[in-house]
Amino acid sequence: MFKHILVPVDGSPTAALAIDKAVGLAKAFGSTVTAIYVIDPYPFTGVGTDYAYGQAQYLTAATAEANEAIKGAKQTFEAAGITVKTTLVEGHAVYKGILQTAESGGVDLIVMGSHGRRGIEKLMLGSVAQRVVSHAHVPVLVVRS
Repeated sequence: MFKHILVPVDGSPTAALAIDKAVGLAKAFGSTVTAIYVIDPYPFTGVGTDYAYGQAQYLTAATAEANEAIKGAKQTFEAAGITVKTTLVEGHAVYKGILQTAESGGVDLIVMGSHGRRGIEKLMLGSVAQRVVSHAHVPVLVVRS
């Protein structure tokens, strides 16, 4: 039923739950998996040399975090005997990076975690899962923590 599953990861326990669900689905359907980490390369707003210094530090830290999250996801899928491709994506909005990867990669299911933020926290931080569900052209399985 599902030949290619996309799993966005961020290194969180919620993403680990989504990975576990994706493992089960990939085994059941014989699916291949793509695990991605999306980095927003411009999360700061500002000008001047302080901004540029902060940007470089952020990208270094974000790339290290991304590589660690991708490595963990890859190990989990490979340990389960599932073919997995991993990629690091840059996108000005995380949800757009996920959707673009799904469209360009021939994905027929997205499995992702949701932190379940509510109220002011959701307003301030947004909901990547909500935006993916709202804009995706393929089914999305949201795994709640």
